[in-house]
Amino acid sequence: MKKLIILIGGLVLLLGRPVLAQQDAQFSQYMFNGIYINPAYAGYREQLNLHAFYRNQWTGIEGSPTTMSLAVDAIANDGNVGLAFQVSSDRLGAQRNLAAYGSYAYRIRMNDDGSSRLAFGVGVGAIQLGIDGALLNPNDPEPFQPVGMQSSIVPDARAGVYFSNDRVYAGFSADNLVSQYIDIDRYAFIPQPKAHYYLTAGMLLPLSTDVLLKPSFLLKDDRGGPTSLDFNAFFILADKLWIGGSYRTGVKLYDKSYLQKDLSRLSSAVAAVQVFPSSNFRIGYAYDFSMGPLQGYSSGTHEISIGYFFNRRPITMLTPRYF
Repeated sequence: MKKLIILIGGLVLLLGRPVLAQQDAQFSQYMFNGIYINPAYAGYREQLNLHAFYRNQWTGIEGSPTTMSLAVDAIANDGNVGLAFQVSSDRLGAQRNLAAYGSYAYRIRMNDDGSSRLAFGVGVGAIQLGIDGALLNPNDPEPFQPVGMQSSIVPDARAGVYFSNDRVYAGFSADNLVSQYIDIDRYAFIPQPKAHYYLTAGMLLPLSTDVLLKPSFLLKDDRGGPTSLDFNAFFILADKLWIGGSYRTGVKLYDKSYLQKDLSRLSSAVAAVQVFPSSNFRIGYAYDFSMGPLQGYSSGTHEISIGYFFNRRPITMLTPRYF
């Protein structure tokens, strides 16, 4: 029972997954491919880019979250348009969710050579929300509790804006813009999607010819649970290796009187590495350390990502697009 209480508390607080609302999956390598949080990122690398990741969260705890995703993006119209497609699968306990989005970004040149751009993006798709009743084993079953797989497919949309030049980038985005309004009450055990808002920014700081420092942050809020803030920092060594990590914690940006008053701000630390075995292939790995009640009950969180860049062309070392 103690493990169950801790798991539920961790799910609600650390990931912002309230019981009555379906929340976005958490992942730690979003800085390697921003398309997962912002459709305006489509075409940012200005080449055909294939990316995938797998995340196993809180290993050792039954029913812990598992997330997989595959994304591809490219440019069109001489780089003025970005196109992307992504699919993802997210599991949490009895919940089973599958999503697919197509994204379009209009990329406005802010200077003559196009190294500085302001992009506006929109993504449209659908989410299959489901719950496997066979995995539910409550002490006091609810009326009409499902005994098998229950699911509903709802349309959805997301939108964002993204700015980048040779040294800095910043973006703001929101998702679940349509699905949050779709009535799925007839599926009483399927959580209702909730809008999420993402604010991110970062920069590249040259420390020497072969060493760069890339600090960044991500602020995530769903106007339902605690606001999450990530601080990230990576050293980029000789064009081949990223070494760094993140610190994630809850912050109070505005009053949320509906939240429980004594909620603790659960935090976690992330150690991550990204390696380029060749100029067009990358492998990333991240390990999350829980810094709260889950610390003694989980073997940590493992996240693996891979990326392949087609038709890679020479790009100036200092441009964030290179990464």
